[in-house]
Amino acid sequence: MNPFMICQEGFDPQSAAREESLFAQGNGYLGWRGNYEEGYEGALGVEGCYINGFHETEKIRYGEIAYGYAEDSQTMLNLTGSQRILAEAEGVALHPDGGRLASSRRELDMERGLVRRETVYALETGRVSVSVRRLVSLRRSHGAAIAMTVTALDAPCAMTLTPLMEGDVTNLVCTDDPRVGSGLHGRVLSLPVMAETDAAMGMAQHTGKTRLSVACAMACRVSAPVERVRERTKTCLRERYRLQLRAGESATLTKYIAYFNGGEAEEAALLTAALGEAETLAEVGFDALAAEQEEAMRAFWEGCGIWVEGDDALLQGLRFNLFHLLQSAGKDGKTNIAAKGLTGEGYEGHYFWDTETYIFPMFLHVAPEVARALLTYRYGILPCARKRAREMGHPVGALYPWRTINGQEASAYYPAGTAQVHINADIALAVKRYVEATGDWNFIWDMGAEMVCETARLYLDLGFYNARKGGRFCLNGVTGPDEYNAIVDNNAYTNIMAAVNLAFAADVLARMAQEVPQRFAALTAKLGLAPGEPDAWREAAQSMYIPRDEATGLIWQDDGFIDRTPWPLKDIPKENFPLLLHYHPLVIYRHQVCKQADTVLAMLLLPHLFTQAEKEAAFTFYDGVTTHDSSLSMAAFSAVASRIGRMDKAYAYFRETARLDLDDTHGNTRDGLHMANMAGTWVCVASGFGGMQVDGEGIAFTPVLPEELKGYGFRVQYRGSVIEVRVDGDGPRYRLISGDSVTIRDRGRRVTLTR
Repeated sequence: MNPFMICQEGFDPQSAAREESLFAQGNGYLGWRGNYEEGYEGALGVEGCYINGFHETEKIRYGEIAYGYAEDSQTMLNLTGSQRILAEAEGVALHPDGGRLASSRRELDMERGLVRRETVYALETGRVSVSVRRLVSLRRSHGAAIAMTVTALDAPCAMTLTPLMEGDVTNLVCTDDPRVGSGLHGRVLSLPVMAETDAAMGMAQHTGKTRLSVACAMACRVSAPVERVRERTKTCLRERYRLQLRAGESATLTKYIAYFNGGEAEEAALLTAALGEAETLAEVGFDALAAEQEEAMRAFWEGCGIWVEGDDALLQGLRFNLFHLLQSAGKDGKTNIAAKGLTGEGYEGHYFWDTETYIFPMFLHVAPEVARALLTYRYGILPCARKRAREMGHPVGALYPWRTINGQEASAYYPAGTAQVHINADIALAVKRYVEATGDWNFIWDMGAEMVCETARLYLDLGFYNARKGGRFCLNGVTGPDEYNAIVDNNAYTNIMAAVNLAFAADVLARMAQEVPQRFAALTAKLGLAPGEPDAWREAAQSMYIPRDEATGLIWQDDGFIDRTPWPLKDIPKENFPLLLHYHPLVIYRHQVCKQADTVLAMLLLPHLFTQAEKEAAFTFYDGVTTHDSSLSMAAFSAVASRIGRMDKAYAYFRETARLDLDDTHGNTRDGLHMANMAGTWVCVASGFGGMQVDGEGIAFTPVLPEELKGYGFRVQYRGSVIEVRVDGDGPRYRLISGDSVTIRDRGRRVTLTR
């Protein structure tokens, strides 16, 4: 097994959609699903092309509505189709599901950032080979390319290749799974405006409500003399190339594609830009683009430096996960990373807390510039968060949306959506982590301080000092990460995270007043901060109530969790998982059962706040009541298991995490890959096995080695330096790869690394 390669032998129509997700390509701006370029004869899969953040809205239709419900759905749109190159041989259309497939092999080369395919069709007159290389450029965000080589293997063959662009596209509609369905029906984009040059063809379309425009253009090159005919319909542009191949002869058609998007008023300019970029890509050529791609991937893998020894399937899964994270993360400060990235339409392309809690840590220590861009997006939607806070009855502060693209709340089910106010603290903790790992206080002065202050103000207004809880500060009517326990009082995760948010905001303002007093004065004036607010935040943080059983040391997930009816997981039929698709929410809410890590997750994110006994008690208890119906769950359990010495559990959960999409263990990879789980794999290695922790005192490691592995390693960036960690049977070794000398803590012992 080559851990840098994902291979598919043959073609199974039943798994076409799943394979499209696995073989998806993207660059954070543009994403393609892994469709066969020839197209399917039947209605298989989802031919998908997406631009990060490009969406349409639709009014949410409620049977019963109340004040403050989210008003509009938001759906990342399936855009102008550009992947197809139809192929005919001796007048016979070639499709993998058309009954003429002799063999097919497809490879996702994660070392070079390419998809390669070799497909052989058997006709009455002889066999024809269709070989494809395709890429979505990591260096040229607007560009992609497909090189298709056709070969007459046995006998002369007349072939026709038809590269096309299709503007009649729709999104997937699913009404029986809340994780998949879209609020849109039929074609959403306008009829295209088309344009041509001698070298390229293109079209532009716009949305009806968000007033966004997208332009797509293609420029094609053929290696042999051909006859070219251009065709157009109201929604489609085609070029037909007729080839006459001798036996054993090959010809290559390369299709260069460019996408640009912007406002509706920019439509004409976007089309001109797309035509120009497609021509530029054609001048550069596929081989040069592939060389750029390989260099970009080399730099990424060198920065990660991640490996495990002793289980190649795990290493393959780990690299697959990191590869798709790179392809899906927005890098422009205007977009984020959707729950399914750019690989499918699950969750409608929405951004969740997944980013800050699971995905952000990996980018922070592998590509901190991407981490900064993800936080910059959150700063950009802060005005929407302020508006949402007012809608929810808070006179000050900001409430970030639970699921969104444009900054407005798009969750139609508030008990598991808007009630998850921990999203504020998740974002604030990411800001805290960012400055601790990078020392980039300019980001704090420019953006971060405003974000953490506004999120802190929300918590102070939401909570209250409860005399019945010993005068402690309480947060009632919230939902934690575990969505199987909704609208509860004093969710431990939410309270703990909110306390960190409140204290950090006060600390930031104190430092700001001392180091940049003019910026401090400007910020307090902008926010209208009262002089006593930071002190009130600190007091609330110190007085935060955490539900716990003092006798056993167990921290309860919330005030009422102990009183709910136990629901032994062994008694639930296997086919009834996930529970959310088989039981009414109220049935689930009445039981002592968890969808995912909650209190255990808090112990992963903030390990210094808990004793070893508290971690052990929580892991043991919640491991027995958690279904892991959420793909986010197992990574947290794995990492905490490493921290408490439960290496059997740590390795088992890690293996499930690493292979979740490749093995389709949740049965929904067809709808897109699970980005947060993918990042969780990195967390399992770095924060779990490696015991990495970054705080105000520096960076520390407490490595452990599962007996199933011979060793593992990873690289992390910290304060501009790159540290390599390698662990095997002889123990840990640390090396400074680049940057200034840095002092680390190895199992409590201080070690200074120099080059």
